[in-house]
Amino acid sequence: MYFLDRYDAARQLAIPLEKYKHEEGVILAVPRGGVPIGYYLAKHLDLPLDLLMTKKLGHPSQKEYAIGAVGIEDSIVEQSAGIPPEYIEREIRHIRRQLIERYKKFMGSKQPADLRGKTVIIVDDGVATGRTILATIKMLRSRHPAKLVVAVPVASEEAALRIKQEVDDFICLYIPSVFYGVGQFYTDFSQTTDEEVMVLLKELNARDHAA
Repeated sequence: MYFLDRYDAARQLAIPLEKYKHEEGVILAVPRGGVPIGYYLAKHLDLPLDLLMTKKLGHPSQKEYAIGAVGIEDSIVEQSAGIPPEYIEREIRHIRRQLIERYKKFMGSKQPADLRGKTVIIVDDGVATGRTILATIKMLRSRHPAKLVVAVPVASEEAALRIKQEVDDFICLYIPSVFYGVGQFYTDFSQTTDEEVMVLLKELNARDHAA
């Protein structure tokens, strides 16, 4: 199964997500690649869109290996054995500063959405290992959503299995047996730019103010 681009993937994702159209919910898009998908779904489902500003907390000797995740408001550390506490504290502060700066760039003075009691739909253009999103899911639970949903066009078998165990609903259009990378399943997987993200968010913001 292949997708023409992120908007094509979003159109296909919208069908199984129809059941959430009339719930009190919010879509959290992972920037930047998840934003075109979140934009389309927010319009189709008539739900607000916010950005899921999280970043993995990497192991000091292997940065690509996630030992936790950091968000604007909270963080989670899952594997700290043998890791100096000062490293963890320093990395959390550094990552959080970066996330806050990027959130302000995209969202201006807007505050992150209140998730308490809401159906929260996390969207991205695909999931490879799933380590960061799994840590993020655990972190979001502390914000007391009524329901956590992850919706992606494609995911590896390993990631899909693990995510499904951690959320209330996992919607994935394609779980291939051979997975080399998310871009493998798109005809056009060109990078989503900051400018495109800002244009899409501005349009949705205008819609929300007009409502």
